[in-house]
Amino acid sequence: MPVDNDVYDNLSWWDDNQPFATLEAFTPPRFDYFHDVLTNRLRLDLTGLRVLDIGCGGGLLAERFAQTGAHITGVDPSGPSLESAAEHAREQGLDIQYQQGFAEELKFPDASFDLVYCCDTLEHVTDTNRAISEAVRVLKPGGYYLYDTINRTFRSRLGMIKMAQDWKPVRFAPKDLHDYKSFIKPAELHALFRAHGLDNKDLVGFASPRPPLELLRAMRSRARGEITYGELGRRFQLEAGKDTSVIYGGYAKKVAR
Repeated sequence: MPVDNDVYDNLSWWDDNQPFATLEAFTPPRFDYFHDVLTNRLRLDLTGLRVLDIGCGGGLLAERFAQTGAHITGVDPSGPSLESAAEHAREQGLDIQYQQGFAEELKFPDASFDLVYCCDTLEHVTDTNRAISEAVRVLKPGGYYLYDTINRTFRSRLGMIKMAQDWKPVRFAPKDLHDYKSFIKPAELHALFRAHGLDNKDLVGFASPRPPLELLRAMRSRARGEITYGELGRRFQLEAGKDTSVIYGGYAKKVAR
């Protein structure tokens, strides 16, 4: 089935009782990994950096990056998501620029940003090659591209499609949120990186350390309405590690040409 990206127009991003609350709960470990890369490995001062969030949704990662002192611009196709993001940012006293647009056609001049990140988005675009090309185009030479997405494996089909979306006793995500055919293997993604002048520097997985049966019980509790979507996400306790079989991420550097 094709991905139903219209679902982003109809659900709240900041409500613990809505499906996207699981994504909100998965945001801290993703941000912690990226922040560690930028500040500890690369020794970058984020204050004042121009940063582009591609596929920003309701602003989950954008707000965390904004709190570092970076200047954040968020782009997303969903108008309602951007409205929610802008309203929440105002409530938090954060100055984030949001505008409607697509990853495959960014409305910015070449080399506009010091840093670009694209998280939970590449599995939703219509043209991955074009999305990577555009991200590299607007990134300054020597700048860094941060990413995460979903691997195309048996485990990702089972976890992200069958259990998360299809099987009523345990599902917690909207129907057709993901399409297995749109998942991309790390080797495939990194080949696109090389074609467009990105040198991949790291690869990590994001997975739960909790026992599978414990997670299954939590999903059943969510499906019965006994816990919120946010509580389900928090029980996963997602963390960065070596398991790239479902969700993986990393960072790459734009090679100066």
